[in-house]
Amino acid sequence: MTITETAGRLLLGAGPTNPYPEVVEALATPMIGVTDPAQIDLQQRITERLRVAFVTTNVLTLAVPGPGSAGMEVAFANLVEPGVPVVIGVNGWFGERLCLVAEAYGAAVIRVRSPWGRSLDVDALLSAHPSPAIIALTHAETSTGVENDVRAVAAAKGDALVVADCVTSFGGQELRVDDWGIDVAFSGSQKCVGAPPGLAPVTLSPRAVERFVPNPHTWMYDLAPIARALGDDERAHRYGFTPPLTMLAALDAALGVMLAEGVEQVWARHAEAGRVLQDGLQARGARLLAEPSHRLAQITTFAVPDDLDPIEDRARLRTEFGIEISPGIAEWGATAWRVGLLGPNATVATAERFLTAFDQLRRAR
Repeated sequence: MTITETAGRLLLGAGPTNPYPEVVEALATPMIGVTDPAQIDLQQRITERLRVAFVTTNVLTLAVPGPGSAGMEVAFANLVEPGVPVVIGVNGWFGERLCLVAEAYGAAVIRVRSPWGRSLDVDALLSAHPSPAIIALTHAETSTGVENDVRAVAAAKGDALVVADCVTSFGGQELRVDDWGIDVAFSGSQKCVGAPPGLAPVTLSPRAVERFVPNPHTWMYDLAPIARALGDDERAHRYGFTPPLTMLAALDAALGVMLAEGVEQVWARHAEAGRVLQDGLQARGARLLAEPSHRLAQITTFAVPDDLDPIEDRARLRTEFGIEISPGIAEWGATAWRVGLLGPNATVATAERFLTAFDQLRRAR
């Protein structure tokens, strides 16, 4: 099957989502030149829109090239020196990735674990070390569909910096960087933002910028030169390399759609779509895997019913119904499905379309 033949597929996995039509249009527009003043205008507009979407006034707010994991690397590359204590919550695949990236930059990582499907214990995170440099956790754990209480951790962080992986939460649920006291938040241009993957929106508080450390092991993700330039010129947030202009145009368009609808309205749309999907699955006897009190709306994880085959029937969803969902990951890999209602797909109609296909799969069995 060719890429062209799969172009109309409804992407309901935990990764990239179908882009907004405005994003498709932006991808098709002619590129501007690297030195064109319009390119600086574009980056400045993206920064301003990201501040609104992150609910922050942080000066150092921009989109760095790379997937959401690039934002993760930005956080640790600029804040970790060898041997510094970093407490990290692990209750899924991406919590563990936080640990691996922090360790790659020399951090002395203290893992605080919770079982898959359950949220992190806030008290355990806060008491894991007497004076950590950083406390890091996922806000929305993509692998399990669980929300972690970033707000409570940030409120009691003491002198530590709080780093939040917001790849799946940004644009899909309440996130207030300044009000909650998050020091570093990063995301991806896909998922709830509704643009293609390839950029990582990041925002860093003045507190975090003050604690930047020199790191000889990264050049591309060293934000210190940008932070220094921004101290003199609000429009100086330019990369030290050729910017990914087409991707920036796509992200700009997606953020424009989000802001036109209203950030809180977008959060509410995701919540309503997730409620319809999850209520519908439970009414059909499906067992949701995330604990009810911390269940994400935008990523739904559930055990594949006994009358369906996790591999064959996921393939049938793709080939017969044009719906692509994600399998479980790691310890849930053989038994679970993950359905993402993200960005443009976060609608009641999309939830109902999946439920209809789910019913037809089971009847065919």
